[in-house]
Amino acid sequence: MAGQIPQRFIDDLLARVDVVEVVGERVTLKKAGRNHSGLCPFHQEKSPSFTVSADKQFYHCFGCGAHGNALRFLMEYENLRFPEAVEQLAARLGMEVPREGADDPRAQARERKRKEGVNLLELSASYYRERLKMPEGEGARRYLAERGLSPEVQQAFAIGYAPAGWEALKRHLSERGISEAVQIEYGLLVHREETGRTYDRFRDRVMFPIRDIRGRTIAFGGRVLGDAKPKYLNSPETPVFHKGRELYGLFEARQANSRLERLVIVEGYMDVVALAQFGIRNAVATLGTSTSEEHLGRLFRMVGEVVFCFDGDRAGRQAASRALQTVLPQMIDGRQARFMFLPEGEDPDSLVRREGPEAFEDRITCASPLSEFLFDHAAEGRDLATIEARERFASQVLSAIGKLPEGVLKSLLLTELSRRTGVDQSRFEALVTPREAPEAEPPLAAEPGHDEAPRPGSPRGGGAAGGALSLMGRVLQLLVHEPRLVERLPEESDWYPGEDPEARLCHEVERLLRAGRYRSAQVLLAHFHGTPEGERLAELARRELLIPPGARAAELDGLVEHFRRHRLRPSHQEEVDALLSKQQRGERLSLEERQRLMGLLTELKG
Repeated sequence: MAGQIPQRFIDDLLARVDVVEVVGERVTLKKAGRNHSGLCPFHQEKSPSFTVSADKQFYHCFGCGAHGNALRFLMEYENLRFPEAVEQLAARLGMEVPREGADDPRAQARERKRKEGVNLLELSASYYRERLKMPEGEGARRYLAERGLSPEVQQAFAIGYAPAGWEALKRHLSERGISEAVQIEYGLLVHREETGRTYDRFRDRVMFPIRDIRGRTIAFGGRVLGDAKPKYLNSPETPVFHKGRELYGLFEARQANSRLERLVIVEGYMDVVALAQFGIRNAVATLGTSTSEEHLGRLFRMVGEVVFCFDGDRAGRQAASRALQTVLPQMIDGRQARFMFLPEGEDPDSLVRREGPEAFEDRITCASPLSEFLFDHAAEGRDLATIEARERFASQVLSAIGKLPEGVLKSLLLTELSRRTGVDQSRFEALVTPREAPEAEPPLAAEPGHDEAPRPGSPRGGGAAGGALSLMGRVLQLLVHEPRLVERLPEESDWYPGEDPEARLCHEVERLLRAGRYRSAQVLLAHFHGTPEGERLAELARRELLIPPGARAAELDGLVEHFRRHRLRPSHQEEVDALLSKQQRGERLSLEERQRLMGLLTELKG
């Protein structure tokens, strides 16, 4: 059904559902005091670091950082979209999910379009599989046989064939009532603006469906049979496919083994499929892009170890260097990353055929640990007998170590760097330890003789990222970082500036915090999930709060006092701005207002 799910229904649903029951149906939990604990379902661990709180209706993993309410858990664990998670929770309680604007023709049109998009990708995958069996697919079948792929592996990866015709798929989908506009939007048709012509994107190619974690087709990759370029062609970005997030073969790897401990990242579709043919069912491939933080975040929630597989040439080394920089911030204690380099001129497909699966598995097991690759990469091409070379070596390693989360790995790498360079470890620790935040200016309440608050964007308002914060933005940031401060806000709401959009958001945040179910910043963010207000609050949560904990209450008190004074007695400039704004909106100023405006402008100029 079309339409937005009302926020009041989501709040009511979360109030009725028990997160312990939702999580406990999927994770073995044990009572631990007031909470429940168990092994985290989002990363591999041997001792429990996953906690579920019945009081706070929240879960949190101290190992990988996963956290949220019952809705967030379903979204992450079942890989559901937000509306689907709401529907599933509501079904538990026998509740029907209401929709706002369900009778809106535009909403209905959007819903029809979404369903068309989902259906056409599955229809297309089925069509390609059928074409592979037809006489026109003989060349594709021969190619797959020459690559040694059995019918079983072809079926497991749902491999198909796109015919050579320019409009074969277009006709097939159009006959089933799917418009060309939707086919274009989901990457199956190419539209030439200069001619207005549309034609199939994939022609005379072996087709590899790209499936999400639930097995739904979301895009395609096609391998050409002849000499056409490009050899491999991916679907473009679409409403359901984002190549920086998806990995080819991840669904199939989990189907083969639901308790994976290690995943190998290779370059292409054929590498994944060829390794699967030889029984190596834990390989995935990025889709024409470098491994992203989002890729790694998803993988580390499923496994404890990731192995990067690269060609042994210069390009492979450069790709490994980029992967190192990406993986460093993800390396919380308990995770492993390894780097595997293939012999010159080999790829996983050719190497596993030449050496066999056992030898290839041995290469994976013996791949260089992150620490070893880090030091070897920094030392490459340098004569460490010279002081200057050792300085550059140490600087490069320190730069990498600085990107690691705090933990045992970071300490061990500093110890090893000290051993290799002969420099005392404490000196290196001083270089990578984050600098203390600049001491905050005195809080507003302690500024005698000042009627006006500091300018927005002063260091107390947060980090520089994202630009200067408004004064109300600083109030919001304080509440997001430290929700308990809501107790210091006045019971009356007369201090809020009336025309400030952030004031309306702040008022709503205050209301939720006072309600008692939103004592955690993460629960607060979950309430606003998927809304512009949620994006604003998430941005404030990410910004560093430079105010020392002991000064935050006084800072909030000072900001509220500032707003209260200016609400009761607007400054001359604010009064001018209000009158000018009224005039710009086309409202007629009274004689008294015009005279007041002229007088204020004269005062300001004087």
